[in-house]
Amino acid sequence: MAKGEGAESGSAAGLLPPSILHGEENGRTQKDRTKQLTICNKLCYAVGGAPYQITGCALGFFLQIYLLDVAQVDPFSASIILFVGRAWDAITDPLVGFCISKSSWSRLGRLMPWIIFSTPLAVIAYFLIWFVPDFPRNQALWYLVFYCLFETLVTCFHVPYSALTMFISTEQSERDSATAYRMTVEVLGTVLGTAIQGQIVGKVDTPCIQDPDIPVLMEVNQTLSTGSLTDTKNAYMLAAGVIASIYVLCAVILSLGVQEHREPCEKKQEQPPSFFQGLRLVMNHGPYIKLIAGFLFTSLAFMLVEGNFALFCTYTLGFRNEFQNLLLAIMLSATLTIPIWQWFLTRFGKKTAVYLGISSAVPFLVLVALMESNLIVTYVVAVAAGVSVAAAFLLPWSMLPDVIDDFHLKQPGARGHEPIFFSFYVFFTKFASGVSLGISTLSLDFAGYLTRGCSQPQTVKFTLKILVTVVPIGLILLGLFLFKLYPIDEEKRRENKKALQVLR
Repeated sequence: MAKGEGAESGSAAGLLPPSILHGEENGRTQKDRTKQLTICNKLCYAVGGAPYQITGCALGFFLQIYLLDVAQVDPFSASIILFVGRAWDAITDPLVGFCISKSSWSRLGRLMPWIIFSTPLAVIAYFLIWFVPDFPRNQALWYLVFYCLFETLVTCFHVPYSALTMFISTEQSERDSATAYRMTVEVLGTVLGTAIQGQIVGKVDTPCIQDPDIPVLMEVNQTLSTGSLTDTKNAYMLAAGVIASIYVLCAVILSLGVQEHREPCEKKQEQPPSFFQGLRLVMNHGPYIKLIAGFLFTSLAFMLVEGNFALFCTYTLGFRNEFQNLLLAIMLSATLTIPIWQWFLTRFGKKTAVYLGISSAVPFLVLVALMESNLIVTYVVAVAAGVSVAAAFLLPWSMLPDVIDDFHLKQPGARGHEPIFFSFYVFFTKFASGVSLGISTLSLDFAGYLTRGCSQPQTVKFTLKILVTVVPIGLILLGLFLFKLYPIDEEKRRENKKALQVLR
């Protein structure tokens, strides 16, 4: 977006040295505040978004099929693990947001210590999720504990990282640009997560049972496939080790390459702002609630597809050895499309980009629902669907800073509430996704899912098709309808930008 005459006064003020922010601002000229974020700053910031997406992608696409066919957890217990894990993940977001809001500024900042100290514990918990213990009777409890523990620790990384957007620059265009870098790297992170997990695991044939209804054959098949199942378990652990290493590397780059700064107009406070008072102010902010309502359902649609995609490709479409390549095609397409959507939203506005980008998934979901199993057509649909996935990644996080700017104008005395905005923004989508994944896995149990079966009953195949096509289409349409209520269009955004420049 082109800058107006007064843009320099508010651009990237958060990058000023601490001495200026601690009281020397009034003696400086406006020219001191025109320093822009460098490409290196943006890249280091963007790299910090990769760990959440890499691990989230691996868990989202593969945990369900891993629990059912590798760890051999029964479908009911798997549904409990997925639901409780996601629900707990949702609850930890506001809890971590509360703790951050009570944190004091340190030499490293207020957000960065959370990122640094949560990383080593998170990678240990992540690795143990993909380990099959020797005590089968309590396996479900093992996965539930370490899944919840990892989600808690990764939340301690991701919530402060998300809120960091507001503390790297005060200029909207700079934040939008940094967000575009971040979304590109995050989608690339999903590509890495898909490629690492999918390609390592895909090289090993997970054994299946040809006819589970015949006990003799089942016993023979299980005996012959013991070695192959062990290879599959080792492949999952190898993938977990590689992903954990990338997690640590990205955290190091973020902590060394990005410096957190206070808002220029924020006064030093001995006591952090009241969390519950801030929560009341945030939840009474109309644009925030409307943005959440719109993206709650659209995000839920994509999460539902993500959680059931591996099973859908394996059993409904019959592409047991191709689903990891289909995932890779979707994510590569999304990565290449992010810069296009960034250009589109700066040219035509974010609300227009939402309508066009999110709705573009509907025709492809309809095609998947109606077509017969055809690998070439499926690859074409996967590449085309990546375009919509890119929009779903970029737009929510690009629009939330606009809501926070609007809040600062309406509540000029309220400072330090950014973690509340970001944590509850994630809370609603995660909780809903937990409910949806728990219900979808439970639906497969009711439909008669056969653990480690080479094929599934028609009821299971039909259920998977409904979960991956019909339900997401309905959620997308509902989300787009609710999004019409969101009041911050491009004209309102420009007005807010000018008003904030005067305030700062």
